[in-house]
Amino acid sequence: MGRKIILFLVIFQLISCAELQQVVNQLPQGGVGNAEIAQGLKEALNQGIDKQVSKLTQKDGFFKNELVKILLPAELKKVDKTLRDIGLGKLADEGLRIMNRAAEDAVAEATPIFVAAVKGITFADAKNILLGADNAATQYLTSTTEQQLYTKFNPVIKNSFEKVGANDIWNNLIQKYNSLPLTTDVNPDLTDYVTQEALNGVYTMIAIEEKEIRTKISSRTTDILKKVFALQD
Repeated sequence: MGRKIILFLVIFQLISCAELQQVVNQLPQGGVGNAEIAQGLKEALNQGIDKQVSKLTQKDGFFKNELVKILLPAELKKVDKTLRDIGLGKLADEGLRIMNRAAEDAVAEATPIFVAAVKGITFADAKNILLGADNAATQYLTSTTEQQLYTKFNPVIKNSFEKVGANDIWNNLIQKYNSLPLTTDVNPDLTDYVTQEALNGVYTMIAIEEKEIRTKISSRTTDILKKVFALQD
């Protein structure tokens, strides 16, 4: 009886070892340290900037992209509706277009700043970010760069408004609205609003590319992307 028990245990251990080896064989080969994972995450973010954020810098990059199109802030939606109701829809459309033009211009000018920010990121725990949500790296980028980039984007947005005449257009629009009877005067700070919306659009587009890299092997266009993101498959 004792020999049978021993034989059973030996067979069980052999089977367990075989199953364990099978699991090991399925793991990505070669050690990948935190520094290399961080490099892969940075490359994914840079690819997002190159492939997706660059689209925002083109004419109508914001205005004709429903994912990031900048709409009126809540306090101005009544302005938009009122103007359209009285036949001034064209003027309202121009107001929307000019906000999005300013965002497109700002992203074009500030993209080098954004690239530099990505290079300077220090991933405290790159592995957890790699194994996180589909937009985990973008979320980390947002938390570590948003305030810095806001201070860079804001004056660019302001200059863009001045360059394309946004202030004149909006002053005209607001004055027409404020001159209507039974309306409450409004005077929003559009520069801050458009700055934040432009940043949101940038992060949205980077997140799209990050998800592509995470879910589609064909989107991993470099060796480091293939090696690092294989760990989360």
